[in-house]
Amino acid sequence: MIVSVLFIIFVGLGGGITVGAGFVAFLTVMGIIPRLMQLTKTMRFVQAYEAAVILGAVCGGWETLHMNHLYLTKWIAVPVGLLAGLFVGMLAAALTEVLNVLPILAKRIGLRSKIIILLMAIVIGKIAGSLFHWLYFIDHS
Repeated sequence: MIVSVLFIIFVGLGGGITVGAGFVAFLTVMGIIPRLMQLTKTMRFVQAYEAAVILGAVCGGWETLHMNHLYLTKWIAVPVGLLAGLFVGMLAAALTEVLNVLPILAKRIGLRSKIIILLMAIVIGKIAGSLFHWLYFIDHS
């Protein structure tokens, strides 16, 4: 019994350390956070970015393990959701820019001169998918 519990603890800690190291390596090697700071012209807040990443990872892990529920009113949940979406969008944009995905994609599919059409297709598709999810799928599940 004790051996199996210790084994589970060992595997859990090992998995957590592996995922955490992969997350840090992803952010470090890809240069996501520095590029995000460069785009937003907030290089002077380096320590705040570091603290936010660490705090976000720790709090996210804690919430995943404990599954606490936040009972927020819609007046609080909407701005929090908008800010979370803004952060994810900016992080995705920084990742896309770091990897130069869109110019490569535009060149491969022959839309090099019409990259704005490609960007608008992505934006409109994302908006349509989000609206479908929130207006139809959530109400009918």
